[in-house]
Amino acid sequence: MAAKKILNVGLVGYGFMGRAHSNAFHKVSHFFPGDHTLALQAICGRDRAKAEAFAAQWGYRGIETDWRKLVERGDIDVIDIASPNDTHEEIALAAAAAGKMVLCEKPLGRNPGESQRMADAVEKAGVANMVWYNYRRIPAVMLAKQVADEGKLGRVFHYRAKFLQDWTISPDLPQGGAGLWRLDASVAGSGVTGDLLAHCIDTAMWLNGPIAEVCAMTETFVKERKHTLTGEVAPVGIDDASAFLARFTNGSLATFEATRYARGHKALYTLEMNGEHGSVFWDLHDLHRLQYFDHRDEGRVRGWRSIHVTDGDQPYMKNWWVPGLQIGYEHSFVHQVADFLAGLSSGQPAEPTFRAGLATDYVCDAVLRSARSRSWEAVPG
Repeated sequence: MAAKKILNVGLVGYGFMGRAHSNAFHKVSHFFPGDHTLALQAICGRDRAKAEAFAAQWGYRGIETDWRKLVERGDIDVIDIASPNDTHEEIALAAAAAGKMVLCEKPLGRNPGESQRMADAVEKAGVANMVWYNYRRIPAVMLAKQVADEGKLGRVFHYRAKFLQDWTISPDLPQGGAGLWRLDASVAGSGVTGDLLAHCIDTAMWLNGPIAEVCAMTETFVKERKHTLTGEVAPVGIDDASAFLARFTNGSLATFEATRYARGHKALYTLEMNGEHGSVFWDLHDLHRLQYFDHRDEGRVRGWRSIHVTDGDQPYMKNWWVPGLQIGYEHSFVHQVADFLAGLSSGQPAEPTFRAGLATDYVCDAVLRSARSRSWEAVPG
């Protein structure tokens, strides 16, 4: 039996996504054994004490407080970027130049210019790369992809998605700094468009093809907030809410909505596709189920069916428990790592690559441009 190839991981960032990624790195070889095994070599964070605590909790062998030193290390094969958006480009370019594989949290860059340079860099260096759009890897969403690709929906007429939260409603909530950098436009790039809608857009284009044009509106409900780092009250530059119409290149129409001002919703993400033969609907709050309607069923028993996605012939599930026992949000990250490693073995890169992440950022940029121009905007090809 051939020895497994060890890939040494260097993680940048010890926040929420750092935890989600580290959990996936730990679990993947237990449930999706393959040609590679991961070694958690080092965690990098600016706060030494926090980095040391994270390393101890998650089993990293060492720490760095400067990401440049992490990239330069000869014992690191994969750089995983789980730090705020304003760091993505610089770290990715350096990692690619050093010949490292690069994984990056979404959105890829704060704008298409950054994302373009990142995609060009990894392709020029010839290094494996992937963006963490994890919702593609939820088994019920993957089943929706199979249903659509097999033509069971027929010609698609409509796509709709929404992602609703409520955590920024209070005007007393500050912007900037650890935990609140998503409210600082200089760090995040945008608000819910690049944070929440980016997920919706990536999944939509994966399921239904490219988006050709958009017509959008955005709103910033709280115009000024105290900045955590300076203590000064400053204008808020991010969008609190974003909604847009879209037309796909296949002719189907779409509506997208995201907000952090939907009281009562912590993370309501739903998507629906309607075709000539059938429809699918998925809800993150019930993530192990896919709702499916097939008009070709016999009329007297025709109706929406609720598919409990836990069986061995459904996406990913044969690697987990017995049928009927469901999995959760964190498993989507395990699936993403498993697909990335499988891509290394097969030579077929696992999606979404940086190039696919760039496509999503082009749509996000068109949304923001449309909100400013109050007109339809084309999405670059």
